[in-house]
Amino acid sequence: MTDLVATRRSLHTVAELLLAGPQHAVHGTIRLAVCPGGFAAVRAPYASVVGTELRVGDRAVDLPGRTVAEVGEAAGVVPLTLAGVYEDGCGLDETHLLQVDPTAAAEIHAAFARGDAALAAFCPTADRVLWPEHFDLGITLDEVNYGVSPGDGFLPEPYAYVGPWHRDGLVGDFWNAPFGAARPLREIPDLAGFYAEGAARSGGGA
Repeated sequence: MTDLVATRRSLHTVAELLLAGPQHAVHGTIRLAVCPGGFAAVRAPYASVVGTELRVGDRAVDLPGRTVAEVGEAAGVVPLTLAGVYEDGCGLDETHLLQVDPTAAAEIHAAFARGDAALAAFCPTADRVLWPEHFDLGITLDEVNYGVSPGDGFLPEPYAYVGPWHRDGLVGDFWNAPFGAARPLREIPDLAGFYAEGAARSGGGA
């Protein structure tokens, strides 16, 4: 679990400072997306993290054992914070020494990929976004958030969530988190079904 947490924090930092921050400075959007083997910016120059590498154009830079600043210099990307865009975030800066374990990184990328596929099956028309603020993948439908987190202070392993904006009147064991419902991915055999159940119980729908 230590490797998973350290890897998640490092990937979150890279997502924020080397993908979303530079993208926002040019294009005004912080949105990221799941890509094969990792996650990526949605606007040019389409920087991405695949496995344990940052890829920008024809450059591929290993993340482990380098600071964010060193990775950025090697890839030709200037790290930029999003502190002026939102208050939360990774809480780290360009001096952070990246700890990216390959096995833990693969688990996180797989969680995002599974979530992306399940959200597409649950609601094909929804705009799936990997948000750099909390480093989670999600959609919003009828004032209910659905998504996957690679882990955080609430639950340190990858989990799925359903978060109604209005939680008054929600009853039953399904709602087990302050923000709605959360389940470790390893406990959910049918992820799209979990979202559908959340929609039915919250009054939302796909």
